[in-house]
Amino acid sequence: MASNDQPFIIKKVKKAAHGHHGGAWKIAYADFVTAMMAFFLLLWLVSMTTPEQKKGLADYFAPPNVSESMSGAGGVMGGQAFDENGAKVSSDSRMDALTAPETSAAGPKVAAKGGLGEIGGSEFEASKSASVDMKSKWNQDFHGAATSIKQAWQAMPDITSIDDNLSVTETDEGLDIQIMDRDGRPMFPEGSKFPYETTRQAIASLAPILQRLGAQISISGHTAAGAVYNNPRYGAWDLSLDRANVVRGILGEFGLTDDHISTVSGNATAKPLFPNDPYLAGNGRIEITVHYAPPAVPADLKP
Repeated sequence: MASNDQPFIIKKVKKAAHGHHGGAWKIAYADFVTAMMAFFLLLWLVSMTTPEQKKGLADYFAPPNVSESMSGAGGVMGGQAFDENGAKVSSDSRMDALTAPETSAAGPKVAAKGGLGEIGGSEFEASKSASVDMKSKWNQDFHGAATSIKQAWQAMPDITSIDDNLSVTETDEGLDIQIMDRDGRPMFPEGSKFPYETTRQAIASLAPILQRLGAQISISGHTAAGAVYNNPRYGAWDLSLDRANVVRGILGEFGLTDDHISTVSGNATAKPLFPNDPYLAGNGRIEITVHYAPPAVPADLKP
């Protein structure tokens, strides 16, 4: 029997395992989801804020050394509301340079007349320029006060039910604050000079803001036509005046000093807000007009 000398060959194949992919993609995906959540949260916050709040946020993050405007509606406050301490931005430092004497190379010093870069101008021009600067300051201060009033009302839950009864408007004279009746929702009980508690809270919130503003204030009461008075000696003139005076007392109770009050008057039905319908409930109102004028007697004046 022949021997089989042929060798046996055995092949062993080793299979290499695939490399581990790692978890870096998970971190990137988590960052993406977090960014999207923050983005949608930002969109929600933007949609929930009022224009006044957006303006306040923009002013907060604006560089303090950049003036929002150089004239007209610019002023010194840059749209910011009064804070609890009544702080304001200081007046424009350029005024020091404008009112300082200037030395001429060819002659003696010439006194500056003030205003918008006028050197050696007439007294009339200097007075006109000073009036422009003062009006600009008032514009900005009053804008800040209006914003503060709206924010104060929005922050009071009890007042949300009477939002339509309250308004504050910037006018050529200053501010016009209206506290008016609505159909089915009066601000005073019928025939009473004392307001409802929510009305009282809305009025009280005005006092510290108007005190810091330092302007002159007129308060006038108005009634709608058609009311019936049981007392023949007490009518619309008496009621409108009494309501205006009660409002003055509430403002004084919460911080507004008497030197800021210029007039308190009752107009009965003589000046309806809606002349075409003098019987409309909205004609019954309290008007608080804030004028572009400081108190006649300075607050720090002592005898």
